[in-house]
Amino acid sequence: MPATKPPFCPKPSCPHHRDPTGWRYVRNGTHSRKHPPFKVQRYKCLTCQRGFSAQTHALGYWMRRQDLFIPVFQALASCSGLRQIARQLFLTRVQVSYRVERLARHCLLLNEMLRPKGPLTERVVLDGFETFEHSQYAPMHLNLLVGGESLLVYGFTESELRRKGRMTDAQRKRREALEARHGRPDPHAIRKGVELLLRLALPKEGAVQLHSDDHRAYPRAIAALPEDVRARVSHHVTPSTARRTTANPLFPVNLTDLLLRHCGANHKRETIAFSKRRQCVVDRASIFTTWRNLLKSRSEKAQDDPPAVWRRLVPFRPTVAQVLARRHFATRLDLPAPLETYYQRRVVTRYLARQKVHALKYAY
Repeated sequence: MPATKPPFCPKPSCPHHRDPTGWRYVRNGTHSRKHPPFKVQRYKCLTCQRGFSAQTHALGYWMRRQDLFIPVFQALASCSGLRQIARQLFLTRVQVSYRVERLARHCLLLNEMLRPKGPLTERVVLDGFETFEHSQYAPMHLNLLVGGESLLVYGFTESELRRKGRMTDAQRKRREALEARHGRPDPHAIRKGVELLLRLALPKEGAVQLHSDDHRAYPRAIAALPEDVRARVSHHVTPSTARRTTANPLFPVNLTDLLLRHCGANHKRETIAFSKRRQCVVDRASIFTTWRNLLKSRSEKAQDDPPAVWRRLVPFRPTVAQVLARRHFATRLDLPAPLETYYQRRVVTRYLARQKVHALKYAY
């Protein structure tokens, strides 16, 4: 439910949009709705004279059904596909997709607000989670950075890949035909994606103990960082052939990979629920990151605090309703690359002629 008092002016050009200090507003009537909440309070900013309502600060702004975000969020974290969610909630697949996109933008901003900005107090672990978009001829990596003790997901980026591995002659010819028509993925995509991730998630000061497997792109990504950042990074390599037990230094990110595949219908083996666009993989990864950091216990057996609580980024474990209670505004944050691209849904799938982006004027 929306907050009883608006926390700031929603108009981006208003001086009280980012800094609500001294902000004044007045109540300005109400309007009625056919769905809950049936009566909505309206307000007026006394600085910019902009009128708005309590719904402006709610996650369900401009949507009739305010009660669907929680069940959609919980279903996504429980390995349901979009059509399964639609059947369960008596909706269409498109209606579910709209809410997934809204949830993804909300979670992306929330993750950025909660990301630790100070020096690291733990080691961090890097790995690439392999999945695919559109078809198995379009594999991709989710580059993940996870806290070694807290299990907090510090961030992720995506990298488009070329199909590799054993293929029949027909499959190889099919790949050549697709590359001739749509172009070949960048062979340096993983290195660039990891470099973006490290620039995004590593702090501006303090030593960094970075663990990863022996992927050849990782040292190159570290070498491409600014000299002052590169000098603070201590890179430790664990062979990818090492047993994936709790004693493995890469266990935190291996566990995150396991949860991603276990809790995401789009990452299952031999599924028809795979993401048709790389942007959709990013969307669900944003939702997964919020669920993992704020709601999921570090240990399923111990049922202890979630990573964000263990890391003292939030004082207690919130409920799903509390996580989704208030709308976050991208205009109040300076989104770094590539989060601005992810928020605007501008990740391109080369096999599709039309690409839907987020370009709503008043819903940015």
